[in-house]
Amino acid sequence: MANAGHSFEPFRIARHVAWWSLLVVPVAVSVGAMVALFLWLLEQATQARQAHMWLIWLLPLAGVGIYALYRYWGKNSEAGNNLIMDEIHAPGGGIPFRMAPLVLLTTVVTHLFGGSAGREGTAVQMGGSIAEYLGQRFGLSREDRRILLMSGMAAGFGAVFGTPVTGAIFALEVLAIGRIKYDALLPCLFASLLADVTCHAFPIHHTQYHIAYSAQAAIGYFSLDLVLLLKVVLAGACFGLASYAFAELSHWLKSTSQALVARKWLIPVIGGLLVLGISVLIGSYDYLGLGVRSPDPEGVSIVSAFTAGGAEPFSWFWKLLLTAITLSLGFKGGEVTPLFFIGATLGNSLALLLGAPVDLLAGLGFIAVFAGATNTPLACTMMGIELFGAENAIYYAVACFVAYYFSGHTGIYQSQRVAVSKFHTSEVNESTLKEIKRTHRRYGRKN
Repeated sequence: MANAGHSFEPFRIARHVAWWSLLVVPVAVSVGAMVALFLWLLEQATQARQAHMWLIWLLPLAGVGIYALYRYWGKNSEAGNNLIMDEIHAPGGGIPFRMAPLVLLTTVVTHLFGGSAGREGTAVQMGGSIAEYLGQRFGLSREDRRILLMSGMAAGFGAVFGTPVTGAIFALEVLAIGRIKYDALLPCLFASLLADVTCHAFPIHHTQYHIAYSAQAAIGYFSLDLVLLLKVVLAGACFGLASYAFAELSHWLKSTSQALVARKWLIPVIGGLLVLGISVLIGSYDYLGLGVRSPDPEGVSIVSAFTAGGAEPFSWFWKLLLTAITLSLGFKGGEVTPLFFIGATLGNSLALLLGAPVDLLAGLGFIAVFAGATNTPLACTMMGIELFGAENAIYYAVACFVAYYFSGHTGIYQSQRVAVSKFHTSEVNESTLKEIKRTHRRYGRKN
């Protein structure tokens, strides 16, 4: 009888797949179009700033404008990606639709006036906001809205970087450390693929990266150099420590500024002044904005980091510092593209110390620092394959997995939960990274 009860299961599954394939279409198309608009506006803002560098001196004033928008119109949008994660874990107050246009506008403003920020956070927030709005309009249950929210996250991530498979895995993996729930597997993949196709339907072009390195020795189907593999392990540990430093510094700056500065509108003013002051002090504006390319042929950027001499020894540190200040002290944008910059330039510097191929270590740093900061080693390994090709997949995996462990129980998303700790113990009562940090501080004070 049990077997008979399952005889029609394939048809039920087919109906389920068809239902979700149709359901994610409006989400994916809307998110893909919004991401295309966002990327175009971001490019215009970057070109305007580079053509009129005097705009950067208005960064503190722009910060006050961003503060005012969120203070008087933002509702609970200020929480950003953490709000989306909280809503997926425990549906409650919902996600305001205003989050999408608000984060788009304020991110473009941040880049126009020289803030050191990225774009992933913006795309994911737009995806979550649109998915929540449509889920309510469709009258979906809480569980179905949760899956649609994850699909919106996948759509935003996949479209903004042109990595649809990575987008799907990221949305599944980022919610809880050590656990992936497959209930949203196909919806996330469909949404990410369709959003990426939609984005490419517009005149939008993603940056192409290339790793020329190819090992001579081979084991199985993959190229592998055992000496180089050991160097990759060492580099992976460094990438993980860089992830840890970025996350901890960002959280410390945010909590400290909130505690010490009574007039909250002064926080972005202080942040803007620090970004400008440090840039003047080091004599370079290469660390403002996205940092994907530099208008100066001798400048430091993500692209230049893939060649020998394309980064200074401490380029990674300056980008880490300026991005942490920008995003913790009131400005908007994502963390991921700056993490790419930090990782690629750190990999460039480590390649010289370890005697390893510069382009390979830059590419490994590109994905591994991101893996450590978001606790998503599987998604970042896939990102390496989608961006750089599969030939060095073993090195991608090793670098990302090692960085994941060495970043510790921290991350850029404080609402991320710990299902299985990095000491291989399952957590009966899952806590967020923020709750774990608070507990550790309280325990430390008692001892």
